[in-house]
Amino acid sequence: MPELPEVEVVRRGLTQHLSGRTVESVTVTHPRSIRRHIAGAADMAARLTGLSVAAAERRGKYLWLTFDEPGGDPADDALVVHLGMSGQMLVQPAGAPVEKHAHIRATLDDGRELRFVDQRTFGGWVLAPLVMVDETPLPDLLAHIARDPLDPHFDDEAVVTTLRAKRTEIKRVLLDQTVVSGIGNIYADEALWRSEVHGNRVAATLTRPRLRRVLAEARAVMRDALAAGGTSFDALYVNVNGESGYFERALAVYGRGDRPCPRCGAPIVREKFMNRSSYSCPRCQPPPRRR
Repeated sequence: MPELPEVEVVRRGLTQHLSGRTVESVTVTHPRSIRRHIAGAADMAARLTGLSVAAAERRGKYLWLTFDEPGGDPADDALVVHLGMSGQMLVQPAGAPVEKHAHIRATLDDGRELRFVDQRTFGGWVLAPLVMVDETPLPDLLAHIARDPLDPHFDDEAVVTTLRAKRTEIKRVLLDQTVVSGIGNIYADEALWRSEVHGNRVAATLTRPRLRRVLAEARAVMRDALAAGGTSFDALYVNVNGESGYFERALAVYGRGDRPCPRCGAPIVREKFMNRSSYSCPRCQPPPRRR
């Protein structure tokens, strides 16, 4: 799934192209893309038609659009977008050829279309009411998601305190979106390599300064990735213009099994972790001793 930098790239593109635009019609051509919207395609189309896009918002890896009613009042519901493994939010000019996997198309008042393209159909759209969480409006579906390290209200010290209470692997905790959001498998491995911590170290055994460094490095690596347009391993992650990110070229350990560590030269090790892969340097990130 896309992680924070990739979703933020999409959010910025949507903000640039959609702000103030009015939805004139919505067409759904694949039921799986609106399966989370229990009321169905006709209900979604009816409720979105006539609304103007107010903003594109994000928390962690989660993206949503807010709207204004025809009279200018804020709409009560937001459009939550699940990108899944292959979802793309593309803004296309009028008359542009329709992509094979374009399952939702929203026509805008300037003739362009917002298209949800999803080859694997794991993603989709759903309308959800907005609720206030810590003085911040969030779709109720996302009320349990923690703030992410790029959020201006992210409290490093409070998160460090939470991490110090977790008697499980630090990587597992970093992937828990209710503790800190936005970090997925790629950026967890990169942040841990930068902070010289093995992902199997128990969070509670790490000192507060070391945990602060882990969070700081997570923030830094995601900012670096954001500046590069995100990480693209194939053609399925693109921005709203269909362009890929290129941070994959700068990854230090993720996907680099058996290649030399950029810092010390030791071969990067690939290990199984939570039904996925972890990458680390055995010299820079010594694993914890087995009991």
